[in-house]
Amino acid sequence: MKKIFYLTFLISVFIFLNECTGYKPIFGSTSLQFEITNYGIQGDKILGNKLYAKLSSLSKSKKNSPNTKSLDLLINVLKTKSSTSKDSSGKILEYMINLNIKIEITDFITGEKLLKQDFNSSLNYKIQDQYSDTVKLENQTIENLLNKTLQEILINLSKNITP
Repeated sequence: MKKIFYLTFLISVFIFLNECTGYKPIFGSTSLQFEITNYGIQGDKILGNKLYAKLSSLSKSKKNSPNTKSLDLLINVLKTKSSTSKDSSGKILEYMINLNIKIEITDFITGEKLLKQDFNSSLNYKIQDQYSDTVKLENQTIENLLNKTLQEILINLSKNITP
């Protein structure tokens, strides 16, 4: 009796787990079909190139699709770093990184502006005992801000590009 119960339970769990395999997010980047034809980077070139590389890698996966839109891309990145807290002797304990990214995306063929938006995001990080650890933490903070902005760009772009 126990074997039948366990077997029935395992089969029902397997069926429920199998039902979840078709999940797709509403604003997923997999449904975006675009190709970056021309691009320009202003401001912080290193961060602009990192953001462009992420967008470019997403566009190359859908390059051979028949519904692919050709896009012009203009990225303007401004990074500011400021101290947010100091101890009593004036030594900095925490920094804030602020990224202001202006994106302008136009359709290459029609010239229609698909997206023109400013993305402003910031994060704080604390000074570490070792300078190299502080630099790693700063780079990780910047990478997190870029990824957050990339997700926002993809969400806003998916609203404007119809498959």
